Amino acid sequence: MYAVSPLVEPEWLEEHLSDDNLRIVDATVQVKLWPFPRVVSGRHNFKRRHIPGAVFADLLKISDPNAPKRTFTFPKAERFANFMSEIGIGEGVRVIIYDERENMWAARLWWMLRAFGFDSASILNGGWASWSLEGRPVSSKSDTYPGIAFVPRPRPELIVDKKEVLNAIDQNDTCIVSALGRRQHRGERNEYGRRGHIPGAMNVTAWEILDRTTKRYRPVEELEELFRPMLDKKRIITYCGGGIAASSDAFVLHMLGHPNVAVYDGGLMEWGKDKSLPLVIDS
Repeated sequence: MYAVSPLVEPEWLEEHLSDDNLRIVDATVQVKLWPFPRVVSGRHNFKRRHIPGAVFADLLKISDPNAPKRTFTFPKAERFANFMSEIGIGEGVRVIIYDERENMWAARLWWMLRAFGFDSASILNGGWASWSLEGRPVSSKSDTYPGIAFVPRPRPELIVDKKEVLNAIDQNDTCIVSALGRRQHRGERNEYGRRGHIPGAMNVTAWEILDRTTKRYRPVEELEELFRPMLDKKRIITYCGGGIAASSDAFVLHMLGHPNVAVYDGGLMEWGKDKSLPLVIDS
């Protein structure tokens, strides 16, 4: 295994599409609002067009099957390893992940790989949005990579539960960051059973860290400014509804060099259901 940059540009990927040890992965999950809110696999669009050589990673199937439906909860190490092995991810390969949304599904898979000890993965800056806007090569061909053993080396400190989040509220050296939209964070919207945010949480949405058109991450200087109030804390915990947008914030914090970042996997889907847990509504 070898360390790689966590972020790669479309220009670089196009030049390296034929690299033997490269594994390109589409991790898209589509969010549908009509006729009712739901999430569906991005596999349908993937079959029609994708980056040449890419394979599809279905986060709906990879996630813990025993958790509440559509929560994307972390799976057991064996389950995750089996899925990664099947799509050709393991020792000695480099993985480039992208999605068709706002990089957050790519960030979720990237964080999962890191949490299971795999450090040779990067996110494609701008994902499908930048790739297609710039007229780069597209394929509808079905590709596969040779199966390979994925050996999990879990890092449990990268994922936290509601007990650790509750304890962190009163810890001065820990900062909690909400990646949700501002209206949801302030408590103006109720999407998770109860309104509000976890006490003390700061808000950097998973959308404001991106350029609206290209979906590329904003320049490092701008990202540092957004996260400046949190960067001097010893530990940072990110959360959202179910750990997806939170993974995008966590990815940026890692990219900015913070050494101790974790994602609250349950998010408000779990927190909101437990009425013993506090939520704050901004006045």
